[in-house]
Amino acid sequence: MRKLRAAVCAAAVLAVTLSACSTPSGTTAVPPPDGAAAPAAANIDRDAVISYSETEPANPLVPGNTTEVGGISVLGTLFRGLIEYDAKTAAPHNAVADSVTTTDSKVWTIKIKDGWKFHDGTPVTAKSFVDAWNYTAYSPNLMAGASYFSHVVGFSQVNNATPDGKQPAARPAAKELPGLKVVDDRTFTVTLDAPFSEFGVQLGYAAFFPMPASFFADRKAFEAHPVGNGPFQFDSYTPGKDLVVKRFDGFAGAQKPNIGGIDFRFYTDLDKAYADVLANKLDFLSFTPWTSTQGGKIKKDLPEDRRKTYTYLGYQAIAFPLFDKRYASPQFRQAISMAIDRKALIQKVFNGGRTPADGLVAPNVQGHLDNQCGELCTYQPQKAKQLFDASGFQGDIELTSNIDSGNQEWMEVICRQIQDSLGRACKFTPQTTLGDFRKQLDNRTVTGIYRSAWVADYPSIENFLNPLFRTGAASNVGQYSNPKVDALLQQADAAPSQQQGQALYQQAEKLVLQDMPTIPIWWQSGTAAWATRLHNVQPTQFRELDLFSVTVSK
Repeated sequence: MRKLRAAVCAAAVLAVTLSACSTPSGTTAVPPPDGAAAPAAANIDRDAVISYSETEPANPLVPGNTTEVGGISVLGTLFRGLIEYDAKTAAPHNAVADSVTTTDSKVWTIKIKDGWKFHDGTPVTAKSFVDAWNYTAYSPNLMAGASYFSHVVGFSQVNNATPDGKQPAARPAAKELPGLKVVDDRTFTVTLDAPFSEFGVQLGYAAFFPMPASFFADRKAFEAHPVGNGPFQFDSYTPGKDLVVKRFDGFAGAQKPNIGGIDFRFYTDLDKAYADVLANKLDFLSFTPWTSTQGGKIKKDLPEDRRKTYTYLGYQAIAFPLFDKRYASPQFRQAISMAIDRKALIQKVFNGGRTPADGLVAPNVQGHLDNQCGELCTYQPQKAKQLFDASGFQGDIELTSNIDSGNQEWMEVICRQIQDSLGRACKFTPQTTLGDFRKQLDNRTVTGIYRSAWVADYPSIENFLNPLFRTGAASNVGQYSNPKVDALLQQADAAPSQQQGQALYQQAEKLVLQDMPTIPIWWQSGTAAWATRLHNVQPTQFRELDLFSVTVSK
């Protein structure tokens, strides 16, 4: 999930989603982003190990069993998949793949480049991918990423557990997916159970990484010392403290890192991490604490060349528990949205450091359209009052959220705005922890309009719609259902090309926004901060540091 190429190079082959492009070998020069002056080449310390604040991985670093932020961040240094996502735009580019082609979005042919090796010196082949995918999909292996292969023909034959394979069940009928076939060392095919135009975009996600033969020979040994094919190789891990990776000079990618390694430090207190950045005791912090935005504090603490506010692939929102009939009226839901002054909220709470959301698909995702929400996501208090009165809603309005992640203040501001716009009392009901809050959502006992948020697994318009708004989808917490939306999503999935699919997803997005089961508030963003010795700092669309642009001065 790091930037390896500076530009997109497309070559259409039938209905190609991702095409090969040639790149000069060796280190590619990267222009300094946002005016950060790059040191002269002679002053760059290519052997420097930078310290990087990150959450501790929840599980051993097995790609198919890693879905949380901390683990994904580390895996992105150790492995490289068929494709990767541009740091600035999140656009997909080929990495290990030479080509990913399809004529019908159902049968995909994947050719991989020659010359890629794992850190143990063994070659990356088509079998490295097929074996890894089969292992992840097979339910007795209890891999968290199993559901990513649910579109492949024969998934039900190898997986009969819960959607993410966390509960054992009877042994499946088969151990390998019939839809995966190795053609030769550099070619394999994937047959899906139905056309799925966005399949190619998924292929940079961790669940799709290749695995070396050593993993299958001794998983425990691999977990103690992971072996990947990425730009960095595992060095050491001290539980509760840090994990260190060192540059792998045999990396076959188009760009090479200009640093010697990364020391991932496991901070549990963002304020402490922020203080260490200020004191140059920590090199990089991808997300500064909420307290640093108050009163422009960060602007006083750090000069512009040591911080950057950036948008990443997600949004913050509030949503309705539609299993509660009080919220059944679309007019009521639209009224709530138009009662919110997003710009004033952002200015008051975040000192202007967010961008109001006008849709459900984040910017920089292929298929994103501006202003999909139209006037429904603008501050229109008079229209909001008219819609609210017409909805017939009875009783006070309630908002709720967990308050252990800095959500209380902005939720209370929204509540006051709703009350002022609609002339109806609004109360905020806090939930002490995210765990308590999630229990209420999962058990369908939440009674108020609740805080919601989404960050993409991969940069696809599909990932912002299917999991959240299709009837019965796993993340459709509020139980939204619209047969017209379901039909559009099904048509989009089965579209013969990605472009045709995106047009249908856009129609579905617009229809969902008219129903307003979820009210987008702002596009997710954060402010990164770094030490004096770092240059060419570029946060990625996945809240990480672009490890191919960053340099360290001697």
